[in-house]
Amino acid sequence: MRRWFGVIGAVLVVMAGTACTESVDGQAEDATFSVGAGPAPNLDRFYGQTIRWESCADYADQETTGYPEDRSDCATITVPVDYENPDGDAAEIAIFRVRASGDKVGSLLMNPGGPGASGVEFMAGQAQTFGALDLGERFDLIGFDPRGIGKSTPQIRCFTAQERDDERAETLVDMSPAGIAKIEAENKADADKCAERVGTDFLAHVGTVDVAKDLDVLRAALGDDQLNYLGYSYGTRIGSAYAEQFPTKVRAMVNDGAVDPSANPVDENIRQLAGFQSTFDAFAADCITRGGCALGDDPATATTRFQELTRPLIDKPAPTSDGRPLTYDDAMTGVAQAMYSGVLWEPLREALTELAGGRGDTLLRLADLYEGRDAAGEYSNSSDAFTAIRCVDDQRLTDQAEIDRLEVEGRRAAPFTDDGRGTGTGARDVCAFWAVPPTSTPHDLNIPNLPTTVVISTTNDPATPYQAGVDLAAQLGARLITYEGAQHTASLEGHECVDDAVTDYFVNLTLPDEGLKC
Repeated sequence: MRRWFGVIGAVLVVMAGTACTESVDGQAEDATFSVGAGPAPNLDRFYGQTIRWESCADYADQETTGYPEDRSDCATITVPVDYENPDGDAAEIAIFRVRASGDKVGSLLMNPGGPGASGVEFMAGQAQTFGALDLGERFDLIGFDPRGIGKSTPQIRCFTAQERDDERAETLVDMSPAGIAKIEAENKADADKCAERVGTDFLAHVGTVDVAKDLDVLRAALGDDQLNYLGYSYGTRIGSAYAEQFPTKVRAMVNDGAVDPSANPVDENIRQLAGFQSTFDAFAADCITRGGCALGDDPATATTRFQELTRPLIDKPAPTSDGRPLTYDDAMTGVAQAMYSGVLWEPLREALTELAGGRGDTLLRLADLYEGRDAAGEYSNSSDAFTAIRCVDDQRLTDQAEIDRLEVEGRRAAPFTDDGRGTGTGARDVCAFWAVPPTSTPHDLNIPNLPTTVVISTTNDPATPYQAGVDLAAQLGARLITYEGAQHTASLEGHECVDDAVTDYFVNLTLPDEGLKC
């Protein structure tokens, strides 16, 4: 499977800028709770800590992001790596705050998705926009880097920049027995390298189950009796995990671009691929209406034309101005990146025209955006974190019949991704060789003490298909807002119908009308 198969995705500051959780038995008050039999560990020193706010200069680039220095400050809080052993190793969680400009209701914690996306960078990039909203008047807006991510420490960092570049320069499409053996050997080597460089003690505790616990420590450290939370994409997984573990601590929660915690991972991936195909079809139709589209002039043949443009890259990558070739895998990654937002459709249209002319610069830049590579050739740790978190959040996919089903049905669901060289047999991915076991299993949520929350689902969302939002809303007993569009997530993006409902809910706890469509 190519790297972006199975992606959940993140909200993007676009060019301007699946798992489930364990329920907690016998949850007590803030400072103590138990995840099993025996006395609950004492967490007083974590829940009682005082946040020491400071300048954000060491957390985010003010020139690049434009965050308002007069309203922004940053800090770290301390959490135990293992909540069952709070006297053991600790981790630091980085946070970025945009202070409320008016009569404050409380703090609103936000996560942009991934897994692996930096909430600190997200909030820094959106601080001017969000701070000017009604929500920015009534709430301290908080972005946080989950454990292991971004400015939080220790970091999940498995590979050097050169190793990442070398990996991207190689396309693996040979599904012969020898080809599969090569892919699996590389996946095992990657898993072993990550375990060696990060350490299994930390890798065992990077999953969403533990992130939700960190979120409650952060809530208490901020001085809020209850949590206000907005999670995008994978951030909805954090939201549902928190709701399951700490239902009475939820004041208001919006989950936008939902991940269904009960979904079988194979079925979830297939539905996601179908979502990417639907969005690709919408992009192709739009491209064709503008004339001069590299996909031709007939939407019915756009996928075939796309395959004709991209499949030759398997054997002959396209040249680019910075010397790195555009490989087939990077081309597909760049296209997938553009499916997240209509803002990127025009760059993709230009990129395909460029590719038809034999060059790959724009598609490579789109792939770099997805991979977290900057102009200097350095990588964020988002990709490493994505893999590590997914490997402990999801069940291992080792059943060859299921692997093959994903390969066959995945190509059928998203023919634009078909490289034309499949045999109906797939390889085990890196998680099959991961050094630590999963901490979650797919299951339906059943949270009787949870107040009514809100779920937003977009009809043509490529990364988190609409039905997943319907299913999550049903499990949480939440109000569902349907946004009719072709993009990934919808709240606080200037859609008045959605934003008004979200704002009224957070400020006044007024629930959206039943069946609201925007």
